[in-house]
Amino acid sequence: MKRAVVLLSGGLDSATALYWARSRGFRTIALSVRYGQRHARELVAARKVARTAGTQLVPLRLSIPWLKASSLVDSGKPLPEVPAQRIGRGAIPSTYVPGRNTIFLALAVSLADTVGAEAVVVGANSQDYSGYPDCRPEFNRAFEHAARMGTRRGAEGRKISVLAPLQRLDKAAIVRLALRLRVPLELTWSCYRGGKRPCGLCDSCQLRARGFAAAGLPDPAIKRR
Repeated sequence: MKRAVVLLSGGLDSATALYWARSRGFRTIALSVRYGQRHARELVAARKVARTAGTQLVPLRLSIPWLKASSLVDSGKPLPEVPAQRIGRGAIPSTYVPGRNTIFLALAVSLADTVGAEAVVVGANSQDYSGYPDCRPEFNRAFEHAARMGTRRGAEGRKISVLAPLQRLDKAAIVRLALRLRVPLELTWSCYRGGKRPCGLCDSCQLRARGFAAAGLPDPAIKRR
């Protein structure tokens, strides 16, 4: 069976990417990373999603001091609260974590090269790459080239693909896809603040809420809490 390493944060997008990979016949290994994010609760969600999917989870912990340049890591910095229609417009938001996806993809490619996986699957989507430069399709294509040039699999002529199945989808389309794939959405966590309940104000909460509203569906994670 073909294999894939899936970057699993525990949120809506990465959980959907995991179930997409399984629906395409991949035997999956999930990789989650604790990098000092203030919403570490997402890692609890990642464990629950992986367990429900019957997927092995490899948890990593990184300590990179300069990531505190991001308000997603430094809890002393305010998270942006802007109207949903303005998210992704203008300057790169303070929640951007410098090099995060470069680091995560490097780790995922390393794991894929070790276990003989044909692909790395990420949950990057159209609403992310409008604000975060390392979620753009060009970035993923460039990283796939790097994986081909810098791995044992690549040197042996066996490609490691970087797959971003949600790349062209907005949140409403992702919600609909998740329902078709039977993703346990009630287990996922998207809020940047962490805490016991989603704040409803951060970019991630607003985009998620807008996606469920556009899909005409209630968010089961909100009902659960």
